[in-house]
Amino acid sequence: MVRLPPEKVPSGAITDRNPNRLSALSSRRHNHTLVVINVSPLEFGHVLFIPDPSLCLTQILTPDLTLLGLESILLSGHPGFRVGFNSLGGFASVNHLHLHGFYLDEELLIESAESKPLCPDVNFHQLTHFPAPGFIFYTDGRDLMSVSQNICRVTDYFVSQNIAHNVFMTRGCIPESRGCSESREGIRVVIWARQSCFGAKEESAFNVALCELAGHLPVKNEDDFNSLTEQSVISIVKSYLFSDDEFNKLSLELVQHLYGH
Repeated sequence: MVRLPPEKVPSGAITDRNPNRLSALSSRRHNHTLVVINVSPLEFGHVLFIPDPSLCLTQILTPDLTLLGLESILLSGHPGFRVGFNSLGGFASVNHLHLHGFYLDEELLIESAESKPLCPDVNFHQLTHFPAPGFIFYTDGRDLMSVSQNICRVTDYFVSQNIAHNVFMTRGCIPESRGCSESREGIRVVIWARQSCFGAKEESAFNVALCELAGHLPVKNEDDFNSLTEQSVISIVKSYLFSDDEFNKLSLELVQHLYGH
């Protein structure tokens, strides 16, 4: 697990470890949010949700913006509408607060992949039987505000520890279920802790960010597409994640953090 000391944090990283400031950032209310067409779309209808752009907010997820993402999924009549977030160091292209939203017709394994409960009281689970281990919050839509707050308790913890992260919101199954109905009426929010990447995006077959960790691989060129194998994809993805020991240690830290509030 790489946690950079302040003097070695690259430009653009969040170094403010004051918990009161992080809490204030995460609890602020947004007056209005712009929906902007992405000039480099990954899929049909790719937009950015940008709250209060005149305030120049940094790329730290807030409960208000998280709530907007969850509500937009529930309000959409299309089950393939997805929302996501890349932190600084997690392939966020710019340091202004924004979410991604886009349509993807294909059902993803992550919507029904098995998990085990970590904090059942807040529907917090550890994703299992999936190439990119992560954490899941689940909601059926009745507790969106508290879910948004709990999601940001996790991402705020990552910010305080200088841990880069990616978030993917999608319709999906109850975490304890085996198999998935076609309707996928609930929402799964998957959060990955990952190795930080700063500077220019690498010239590889794909960049490992929110889409790729969820199993959706926008590949840059035809040659890479034809040469990729399932094993090579998994190897690339895992190279950006924590080791099993680091991941298990982080799981225990998050349980203590969530139960400690």
